[in-house]
Amino acid sequence: MALFDLPLDQLRRYAPEVAEPADFADFWAATLTTATVKPVLIDVRPEPSDLALVDCWDVTFAGFGGDPVRAWYSRPAGRTEALPAVVEFLGYGRGRGLPHERPTYAAAGYAHLLMDSRGQGGQYGTGGDTPDPGGTAYGGPGPVTRGLLDPAEYYYRRLITDAVRAVEAVRALPGVDPDRVAVAGNSQGGGLALAVAGLVGDLAAVLTTAPFLCHIQRAVEITDAEPYAEIVRFLAIHREAEDAVRRTLSYVDGVSFARRATAPAQFGVGLRDTVCPPSTVFAAANQYAAEHEIHVYPFNHHEGGEAVHVRRQLRWLRSRLS
Repeated sequence: MALFDLPLDQLRRYAPEVAEPADFADFWAATLTTATVKPVLIDVRPEPSDLALVDCWDVTFAGFGGDPVRAWYSRPAGRTEALPAVVEFLGYGRGRGLPHERPTYAAAGYAHLLMDSRGQGGQYGTGGDTPDPGGTAYGGPGPVTRGLLDPAEYYYRRLITDAVRAVEAVRALPGVDPDRVAVAGNSQGGGLALAVAGLVGDLAAVLTTAPFLCHIQRAVEITDAEPYAEIVRFLAIHREAEDAVRRTLSYVDGVSFARRATAPAQFGVGLRDTVCPPSTVFAAANQYAAEHEIHVYPFNHHEGGEAVHVRRQLRWLRSRLS
């Protein structure tokens, strides 16, 4: 894919006005207050990881509406002291998979909670284990269009709430230093990390790469790539629904969460990324309210910096969580 978005010098200054509903803060405060009625941990049981140097547990915690959400909790084998923790969120269509798939953070010395994405897991990887009981509202077949006509029924209201609860869950687990918790993710996972950064005020660090759901209106206008294409197809059929869809999406836009963030953050972006266009990433990064940096990969698509970027993340994270 050739370069298709704004030139880099313009991207570094790009800070557009992104519509934010007047009741944005109240909407999320009410949502999260309702979610905390039930204790966060439901079940924690040991799980064989088949990795000699990593211990693992199968965790179930109470997410949106008290719904059970599954996660893998991993940590360096034999370590009993309270460790800094990384809560990781997954890309669109992917589930938590098998317990040995993502050992990087545990191998780097962190406690690691990998949150399953409710109702996902059927497009990539090795599946998920968390249904979406609330996914009955009118909308399209994919997660990004479920309940798209009403903010209260929208899929990402549930998933973002799950992500906030995942931070609460990791802090309740044994062997975690609750004052040193970071959130991390790529694509959809990066969007969730940004949302949590705007909703949880005492994180230690944020890693967000090619975040989805940022400056959503522009993304819908300039890319035909999935998952934004699902919104386009929905509106191509439901021609009268544009205002309602715009309103719903304004409650989950990463730019609004970025404006409220308090933890230091590291961003990553590929300039040829059609899935999460560079201008949408810079729109959030340039309005991120706390200390942050962004690493740019001019010749990469949605894969971004891959292992090169992971190395940068680990080195940056060590400086924040040590």
